[in-house]
Formats: sequence, structure tokens, C-alpha cells
Amino acid sequence: MRAVGQNRPRSSNRTTTGEKSAAMATDYDAPRKTDEELAEDSLEELKARRADKAASTVDVDEAELAETLELPGADLSDESLTVRVLPRQADEFTCSVCFLVHHRSQLDHEGKAGPVCRECA
Repeated sequence: MRAVGQNRPRSSNRTTTGEKSAAMATDYDAPRKTDEELAEDSLEELKARRADKAASTVDVDEAELAETLELPGADLSDESLTVRVLPRQADEFTCSVCFLVHHRSQLDHEGKAGPVCRECA
């Protein structure tokens, strides 16, 4: 029989004081360096590499980027939309609150300003 709390596997992300340690991401595809190669890297070389990475970022003008950005679909700036508009029919009314045209079956009541639909009542 085992005593409570003994022989339990410890969590690898906790230190002996119970605090969480900072987890580092590992790039498993990166080439491995031997201890000799790691010792050869001087502080100046590491600083130079960091400066090279920072210098490789390109400043992009946002306005220029927006001009070259193409949205999905065709350019519709030259197109005109053709919509057939029908006049209000005899069995329809315009709500005096929302100003939408509804069928007479949607009429709730006739107010001082005019007819009111069920949604606005």
C-alpha cells in the first residue's frame, strides 16, 4: 500500500515552490547545435543577428498598401444597379413609425400620424 502523496509524478511545468515556470516554444525543425558551437557564439554575434532580423522588417505605407489591395469579386465601380421599383399596391400601407411598406395583414392600428405596423406597436 502506498502512502498518500508519495510516488506521484510531478508536473513538469511547476517548480519546487509550486509556481508555474515560463514555457518556451521549441522549434523542432531547427538544426541542432553542439555544445562547442553554442560556446563559440559570442555576445556580439548574437546582438548582430538580432539587429539583422530587426533591420529586415520593411516599412510599408498603409495608403500604398490599401491602393494595391483587391477585395474578392469584380470591380463594380463602373456598374449601375437596375432595380425595378413598384408603386405601393392597394393592399399595402406605409407605417408612420418605421416608414416601411407592409401588407394590410401587418396593420396594428391607425394612429394620429397614420397607420402603425405590428412591429412598431
